[in-house]
Amino acid sequence: MDAYLLAKTLHILSATVLFGTGIGTAFQMVWAMRGDRAEVVAGVGSGVVMADWLFTLPAGIAQPATGLWLAHLAGWSLAEPWLILTYALYLIAFAAWVPVVALQYRIRDLCRAAPPGPVPPEARRLYRLWVLLGWPGFGALVAVIWLMVSKPELF
Repeated sequence: MDAYLLAKTLHILSATVLFGTGIGTAFQMVWAMRGDRAEVVAGVGSGVVMADWLFTLPAGIAQPATGLWLAHLAGWSLAEPWLILTYALYLIAFAAWVPVVALQYRIRDLCRAAPPGPVPPEARRLYRLWVLLGWPGFGALVAVIWLMVSKPELF
């Protein structure tokens, strides 16, 4: 396999892991919170936090690295308008992800400390913020994937 195909394969795989893990862990957390059981949210929250460290973070590092490698191999200027928009959207996704991870830790810890039963009100409040922050990250990654595929002439 030549370098371009290797870079492209790694780029697609990292995008798939990044997006798939994000949507999968979000679904798990939403589903757990719907049940309103602190002990369930504590367990699911532990898995969600672990998945972010094992899958999301490495894929989130690989994605720009392989993207820059691809741009270099393809001979694209790093100042292409669609690439600049990609960088900005990726930063938005990252800026949403960092507080989301912190919120996941806090929600998990609040639910671990709670007695079996309903999710504590503070964890519910933090969860609403978690959901709110998830949408810009999700939308930004959808747009990044569209830009990766279409490479539009923007200007």
